[in-house]
Amino acid sequence: MTEPIENQGVEKSISLSRRRWRRFCRNRRGFYSLIVFAFFFVISLFAEAISNDVPLLVRYEGHLYFPLLVEYPETTFGGDFETETDYLDPYIYEKLTTDGNSVYFPFNSHSYQSINFNIDGPVPSPPTDENILGTDDRGRDVFARLLYGFRLSILFGFALTTVGTLVGIITGAVQGFFGGRVDLFFQRFIEIWGAMPELYLLIIFASIFKPSVMLLLVLLSLFSWMGLSDYVRAEFLKGRNMEYVKAARALGVSNVTIMYRHLLPNGMTPVITFLPFRMSASILALTSLDFLGLGVPPSTPSLGELLAQGKANIDAWWLSLSTFLVLVGTLVLLIFIGEALRETFDPRKN
Repeated sequence: MTEPIENQGVEKSISLSRRRWRRFCRNRRGFYSLIVFAFFFVISLFAEAISNDVPLLVRYEGHLYFPLLVEYPETTFGGDFETETDYLDPYIYEKLTTDGNSVYFPFNSHSYQSINFNIDGPVPSPPTDENILGTDDRGRDVFARLLYGFRLSILFGFALTTVGTLVGIITGAVQGFFGGRVDLFFQRFIEIWGAMPELYLLIIFASIFKPSVMLLLVLLSLFSWMGLSDYVRAEFLKGRNMEYVKAARALGVSNVTIMYRHLLPNGMTPVITFLPFRMSASILALTSLDFLGLGVPPSTPSLGELLAQGKANIDAWWLSLSTFLVLVGTLVLLIFIGEALRETFDPRKN
């Protein structure tokens, strides 16, 4: 007995995916870039356990406390107030480290918003044993703000790329599949929408609404889908007149099923290959807006804000250099990954 055609198609798809993965792994630069990028991203997800002014574990009077998970009032450790404990306060710190008590801080005992009041000299202060990458112009630890800012940039890039990709796929698929007046209407709409001054709109909305990451994500998502929709539209325009699409229509298959099961898999090549480049653009957009003061709120850790501080304090080389290395390193890794994906999905090499 012969295998069902559907099962044969699934096996061919799995075989093609394996060949593409092996081809991607053979591109050493892209493969190792993916490993390095994934490593640092996973590390940043545990930023609270790496850089924080709250200890991981406290052993006080024979009891164990986990301040990273539970907020304890100062009275728990012999303090005078019911407010949350400041574990770096000299009085509290002495109680936690004497009489058989012990406290265990993360690798870097500073959070992105904690201020070091024990600095001898003006801020920004240069790197020391306590602040390994120095402090910014408010006395906050640069390493902590870089770590949290890197995580925010990557997560924002993921979110913006996901939203822009989904909207771009839907609009491009509708244009390419139906064509005619639908395609003509969408093209004229994209031309008008793309001509709107995006930066001016951001300035206007930033002055009206309270700045936030969600507001920034919504505003940038309004324009991030247009570049990808053109590629998806072209793939659907090319594939809608293929014999297998005509056969599916003749069998009474719905338009949504044809678009999703038959045309979309063949049109995913430009979508996948452009994902790292789109993410790079998203990270750069967030950094640029933060640099101009139009991005996230001032207290939020941001690579763009650190670059702006470096510009305002030219002599504080540790601000500009460390942020530049993190930003450029991230973008280079994403570009290498994108180049490897582009070669992997190149139809001439299949």
